[in-house]
Amino acid sequence: MNNAEKYMRRAIQLARNGMMFASPNPMVGAVIVHDGKIIGEGFHRRCGEGHAEVNAVASVTHPELLPHSTIYVTLEPCSHYGKTPPCAQLIIDKKIPRVVIGTLDPFEKVSGRGVKMLQDAGCEVIHGILSNECKDLNPHFITAHTMHRPFITLKWAQSKDGFIDHVRTQSTSHAARFSSPATSALVHKLRATHDAILVGSNTVIKDNPGLDCRLWNGNNPTKVILDRNGIIPSSSKVFANNPEKTIYFTSKKRIDLPNSVTQFIVTLNTSLSEIMSILYQQGITSVLIEGGATLLQNAIDSNLWDSARVETAQFILCKNGDIKAPIINKMPSKSTIIDENIVDFYSNKHL
Repeated sequence: MNNAEKYMRRAIQLARNGMMFASPNPMVGAVIVHDGKIIGEGFHRRCGEGHAEVNAVASVTHPELLPHSTIYVTLEPCSHYGKTPPCAQLIIDKKIPRVVIGTLDPFEKVSGRGVKMLQDAGCEVIHGILSNECKDLNPHFITAHTMHRPFITLKWAQSKDGFIDHVRTQSTSHAARFSSPATSALVHKLRATHDAILVGSNTVIKDNPGLDCRLWNGNNPTKVILDRNGIIPSSSKVFANNPEKTIYFTSKKRIDLPNSVTQFIVTLNTSLSEIMSILYQQGITSVLIEGGATLLQNAIDSNLWDSARVETAQFILCKNGDIKAPIINKMPSKSTIIDENIVDFYSNKHL
């Protein structure tokens, strides 16, 4: 391993520390090196706060060394004013002469502009160091700004014989339980790593879910409800809890919902692809689709998904099964066993 790769691997390691709170910004790590020694490190901790380069520069004890140093950063430094000033300008102002970049930023306000800004100021710029590893840090961000739709993850749990729910009766009015305490916590972790969580009207009516990540320390995702016919009760939990983080798709504007709920008017023929385009325009870079079966199968049949997590409990429902699970005609890329449940992971790479 050469020195450039060594320092870039450290920057990648740092970047992962921003997993729960950086989104919708990318996870980014930065390392500043002088005379073969690391003198500064940083990563992007939270959206709206300082970027990796800012935190790395701030950590340097002897700033007089910066004009004789190299900064290694996993993603092209930004060149525009957003919630924070451009990092490329910070590097220029601190007179850091050499910049090594893992991968270029696909975001149209940055893409290539950060490099040009640095080069125009006289900085030596090298990019493409561990490029694939740096891209793999941010599949949500890169997919969103390359395909102009959120990264889409599918998730469901099922019985061994392929049902996602049992027959509801007066005595069993609740949804079937397939997950264990450990896998439930991991599902909440999955929620926390996505900007939004999408469900259909039947899921809300039958299960009245909260759609939060109370079992994991992270940001609650924006709740996205697809209710074309406008039949979800206004008393549903999705409207009661954090209505300002709720996006509601329906065919007719409803006046019985909290004013802070964002409503989009759609038709019965509005495609899932169009829904995803609207979400992208709202700044959402990743969506977790949790149900129901029709919505999940629609995403699969439309090839509108990027990853999937399917948990299979080791019991059968047989005649007690009510709703058949979606079907992915792929082999899982990874499988693991947690509390006797089999969890399969699927990948549907478009890039």
